[in-house]
Amino acid sequence: MLSGSAFLRVVILLVVAAGLAGLVQFYWLPHAPEPEPVAVPEEPPRPARRIDPAPMPAPIPAPATPSSEVQIPAQSAPTPQISPPPVPAVPSPEAPPPAAPQVSPSPTPAEDAAEIAADNAGPRATAIVDLNTASVAELNALKGGGMIGRSIVQKRPYTSVDQLLSKRVLSRATYERIKDQVTVR
Repeated sequence: MLSGSAFLRVVILLVVAAGLAGLVQFYWLPHAPEPEPVAVPEEPPRPARRIDPAPMPAPIPAPATPSSEVQIPAQSAPTPQISPPPVPAVPSPEAPPPAAPQVSPSPTPAEDAAEIAADNAGPRATAIVDLNTASVAELNALKGGGMIGRSIVQKRPYTSVDQLLSKRVLSRATYERIKDQVTVR
């Protein structure tokens, strides 16, 4: 714990350091002029309408006149044209008709209950895998096991399924998930 005079010295040192830092920033860094406030428009500008210009008409040849003056036909300002809406494409006779969207029927409550029961029932009737003869891919495909195939293959041979725990190949949680799917023959 600091005594009163030591505490006072530390506080004074901090105040002096803060003052010096402020002076250094004030004189060292160049001053930028204050930015002027920007007037925000009250209403955003509306986008201009896009008008397709009318195609220029072909020049009309002046009739041959005996006078030396050439008459130029007067052109009016182009009028804006509104393009018609796009016409849907007509399918060709060779093209197959577009497929109707597939609508899956909503499952009935009995189907929902069957799916939930199947998910909660545990391992399904799957082929039981032999620990001593199964490939790494077959062992990795066990439900709830993850990527355990290589570690099981490295510790072969097994005399019982319990050796997955005694040889420290799998954790107890993983063993509990796959024990009904494996056997030793």
